[in-house]
Amino acid sequence: MSAIFKRTKILASVGPPINSYEKIEAMTHAGVNGVRLNFSHAKYEDVEQQIPWIRQASEKVGKPVAILQDLQGPKIRLGNLQHNVDVKKGDEIILDYAAEHEGNVYPVQYNLAEKVKIGEPIYIFDGKVRTTVLEIPSETAIKVRIENNGTLMSRKGINLPDTDFGGDILTPKDIKDIEFGADKDIDYVALSFVQSADDINNLRQMLVSLGSTAQIIAKVETKAAIEDDTLEAIVKASDGVMVARGDLAVEAGAEVVPIVQRKIIALCRKYGRLSIVATQMMASMVDAPEPMRAEVSDVANAVILGADTVMLSDETANGNYPLETVAAMKKVILYTQEHLAVAPITDIIKGKKTHRDAISLAAVNLADQLGAAAIVAETKSGATAGNIAAHRPNLPIISVTSDPRAAQQLALSYANKSFVRPDGEKAGLELARALKADSFFDDEQVTIVIVSGKQPGLIGGTDTIRVRVLE
Repeated sequence: MSAIFKRTKILASVGPPINSYEKIEAMTHAGVNGVRLNFSHAKYEDVEQQIPWIRQASEKVGKPVAILQDLQGPKIRLGNLQHNVDVKKGDEIILDYAAEHEGNVYPVQYNLAEKVKIGEPIYIFDGKVRTTVLEIPSETAIKVRIENNGTLMSRKGINLPDTDFGGDILTPKDIKDIEFGADKDIDYVALSFVQSADDINNLRQMLVSLGSTAQIIAKVETKAAIEDDTLEAIVKASDGVMVARGDLAVEAGAEVVPIVQRKIIALCRKYGRLSIVATQMMASMVDAPEPMRAEVSDVANAVILGADTVMLSDETANGNYPLETVAAMKKVILYTQEHLAVAPITDIIKGKKTHRDAISLAAVNLADQLGAAAIVAETKSGATAGNIAAHRPNLPIISVTSDPRAAQQLALSYANKSFVRPDGEKAGLELARALKADSFFDDEQVTIVIVSGKQPGLIGGTDTIRVRVLE
C-alpha cells in the first residue's frame, strides 16, 4: 500500500477563506475527507452552492467526501448592548428575554426563566464573567449576581452547566435547519449540547419522518452528557460522537476535557461509532503559517488514542492559512501513525460478542498474521467497515458498497477508503484487482483479506472471510 495513506481523517469547516469551488477542490487535494457546514452562521443560499461544489471536487479528486451539517443547538447569547459594560464582583443584573439593554437590564436570546433554578451558575463570554441565579422576578427575566470582575459585550455566548433543558435542545432554528437539510445531499447531522440519549432518539425520529438518510453525530459539550452511564448511552444511541472541547471546557472545566476525550474515543471504538476530536486543534494557524508545538502534540495524541477524525474549525472557516493548516495536520497524522501504533483498548473491547464484531476482529487478526496489504469490506450500510475500523488495523480498509451515501459516510471512518460499485459476489475481489492494476499497492504480490456475506447487498449479512493473493 502507498505510504501516503492516512488512517485518521480530516474534517474541515467551510467559511469565507474557502468559499469557492477552486478552494474546496484544493482542500480536497490537500487531504480533507469531510466538510463541516456550520449552521450557527451558514446561509441557505451559500449551502445550496457549497454542496454541489463539494460533490464536484470529490468526483474530480477521486475520493468520497462526507458533508456534515452542524446544528447550532441552544447556543444562548446576550442580545445587542448599547455599549460594552464593565461589571464588578457583587453587582446584580437582570437577564431578560423580552427587554432591550437599559441600565442593569440586559437582553438575552433565550427565555432562561423557563429553565434555570435559583442558585445555578451561569457563565457569560466563554466563562470570562461568572454569575449565580438569585431570583426569577418574571416569566421572562432572571436576576443574577456577578461573581468576578469582567466585561459584557453584545451577542457573547452563555453557558448553563447545571441547568437541565429537559430534552428541549432542538430550537425552532434547528428544526427549520433540519427541514432544510433533509432533502439536501447531507451525510451527517451534528446535534449540539446533547444531554441524554433521548436527544439523539428524538432527532432520529425527525430525520426518518423527513426521509433523510443522514447519520447523527452527538456533540458532547455539557456536564450532564459526561456522566458515565449517560455518556455510554449517548455513544450507543448515536452514529458518532464529537468531542466539542470548547463549550465542554466552559461547562465542565478545562481539566476534564483530556479525560473525557479519551473516554469518548474508547467508547466509540467499543461500539463501532465514529469519533471526532474538535476545537482549537491548530488554532494558532488562523494567523500563522506554522502550528505551535503543543498543537502538534494535541493532534498526534488524538491519532495515538485512535480518533477516527480530527476537525478544523476557525482554522479553515476564518483563517489566513487554510490549505497550510490541512497540510500541517496531514503531516502530523502520517508521521504519528508511521512511528507509533494506536493505543490498545482490549479491556474495553473485550465485552463485545456480536456476530459482526467477532468476524471483524477475526479479519483484523488474520490480516495482521498474514501481513496482508489491505482488508476489503463488502458492505451495504457501512456498518461492517465501521466495525473493522473499530479494531484500528494498521492497514487500509477498502470498503465497497452500492450505496453512495454509505461511501460518503465512510470517508470519515478510520483507515477506510470507500468505493461505490454494484452489488455482486466478487465485488470486493474485482475492486482489489482493479486497484492493483492502478498501482494502488506497492508490491508485485499482494495478499488481501475479504469480509463479505453470502447475499451481496443484504444489510447485516456479513458472515464470510476469504484470503486472496493478487499476482
